[in-house]
Amino acid sequence: MIARLSAAYGRLLAVLAIAGCALLLAMMLVIVADVLLRNVAIPGLPRGLAWSNEVSEAMLYLLTLCIAPWLLRQGQHIRVDIVLQAIPRRLAWTLEWIGDLIGLACCLAIAWYGAQSAWASYQSGALNIKTLVTPEWWLLAPLPVVFVLLAVEMLFRMHRLRHAEIGPRDEAVSAS
Repeated sequence: MIARLSAAYGRLLAVLAIAGCALLLAMMLVIVADVLLRNVAIPGLPRGLAWSNEVSEAMLYLLTLCIAPWLLRQGQHIRVDIVLQAIPRRLAWTLEWIGDLIGLACCLAIAWYGAQSAWASYQSGALNIKTLVTPEWWLLAPLPVVFVLLAVEMLFRMHRLRHAEIGPRDEAVSAS
């Protein structure tokens, strides 16, 4: 049952990663179009895209959110494991548990406070006023969702660690 749930969850995270890649492509196209239009006068088109910087910033933030849970699942998220590879296996395994528990607590805390911030922004009607005027909550709302996804992945990591051989994880190891 857990294996099927984990596999389905992995597919969801893969879809989010693909969405992140699509955002990266779109961001690149926006930046290239802006640079092209600023440097080449094309009749009937503006001299640059005034909104390109803020849209690119939002895309960078959103693609990071889309890809983070998938990277964690793949063992490709930020990981400093040189000490785990050098210490006794049981101690390394215990530290893996401690790291996962801290990660879970942090994800849940950020999800909670992110949801509160997004809701407060929605209720107050706060706006981001730059070149484009957008509701502030539009960019705040994905944050708690993604941190809940990261928390769920932390639970799956703990489940895999519980059923793995005692020792540090083998994924994404930087030292042998």
